[in-house]
Amino acid sequence: MAQNGISIKTEALCKTFDTVQAVRNLDLEIATGGRFGFLGPNGAGKTTTVRILSGLLKQTSGTAEVCGYNIDTQRDEIKAITGLLPESPGLYSKLSAVEFLEFVGALNGRNGELLNRRIDSLLSMLGLEGRQDDLLESYSSGMKQKVLMASTLLHEPKLVFLDEPTSRLDPAASAIVKELILVLAEETETSFFICTHMTNFAEDVCDVIGILNEGELVTLGSPESIIDSAGTSDLEHAYLDIVGGRVDRKALLAWR
Repeated sequence: MAQNGISIKTEALCKTFDTVQAVRNLDLEIATGGRFGFLGPNGAGKTTTVRILSGLLKQTSGTAEVCGYNIDTQRDEIKAITGLLPESPGLYSKLSAVEFLEFVGALNGRNGELLNRRIDSLLSMLGLEGRQDDLLESYSSGMKQKVLMASTLLHEPKLVFLDEPTSRLDPAASAIVKELILVLAEETETSFFICTHMTNFAEDVCDVIGILNEGELVTLGSPESIIDSAGTSDLEHAYLDIVGGRVDRKALLAWR
């Protein structure tokens, strides 16, 4: 399927739940091979957008193509070539890492020696080759996230959706995930679409960032260009200027 260097292209994409417009006229074009960060507060519409683009949810209006496939007519093709790591994924703690990945592989119609080699390669890349036969219940949060990342990459997707990949992780585990994305993007040539509300994570990992607020794309560009445009020192302050959220110190202390 011809992609012309574009992994995702949306046109006037909208999603409404009852009276709530979760996504508003989203026009977005994301190049193949990059690390795109979708930044925004909780409830901004990031997860809804991912669910639409990954084929799990139908939009109210508008359209989009993912890796050259239409989200209305080619959902099965999109699911076959993309990976999705949701914010709250399932993990079978009574299985070992190898057993869990074999199970996920079977769900995707993969088995045999080719699957075993893929599992070995991913576990080695992620530094888990010495713990592959231990039960997942004995793993730390960071190690579990590595296994989940491996399960997402098991079928060699062209595009991976990561929804809040550092959610509920401590700083050390978050650093591991950040490094994983950078390494995997380079070594596997996989495109990443990363939803997050963590500005420091997005600034370190993503080469292009879109800021979503109340379902509307309000800013798009590299972290550096967004910071420069806002006239701030880092992405966190630029983000707060764009979507609001700065504390009014005078109002806060007015009672004194």
